Amino acid sequence: MTIPTVAPAARRDDHDFIDRVIAAQNGRSGALLTILEAVQDRHPEKYLPLETLEYIALRTGIPIAQIYSVATFYALFNLEPQGKNTICICRGTACHTRGSRNLLDSLRLEMGLQEEPDEDIADKIALTTPDRKFTLRTVACFGQCALAPVVEVNHNIYGHMNERALHRELEALEKERSK
Repeated sequence: MTIPTVAPAARRDDHDFIDRVIAAQNGRSGALLTILEAVQDRHPEKYLPLETLEYIALRTGIPIAQIYSVATFYALFNLEPQGKNTICICRGTACHTRGSRNLLDSLRLEMGLQEEPDEDIADKIALTTPDRKFTLRTVACFGQCALAPVVEVNHNIYGHMNERALHRELEALEKERSK
């Protein structure tokens, strides 16, 4: 059996894209963050597979451990495939005291995400529905405390969120996807 020496077309396209992004960021401060963000945004499932991180390490000369630590430190990076829609619930102090935990629990149950996050990690979860329609995430703080509780739906910020309004947003997403 011979091992192909040429990567499949999709991988070549990915590598070409990554090479262009790296070249555009050459020598710039914060280049790694920009590279990771661009590569993740281009991925159809909005995440950074390990083989992608390894390729970035190879092409930039940055140790894979450093790249992995950056990708796991920042909440905006995903190492697992994400749903087509992302709903982020703020778990900061102001949002927590105004009911964000109830929003999280209600939405988790409505989406059929029975997995109960550990109390210790409840401030940082990412659960994706089996059909990959939705990813439910939490963030430590959006910095919009005056609007608490705050929820982000597909990069749109909604303040003073309640369970009824959140349910309507979820229904609207369902209808939009069924068109």
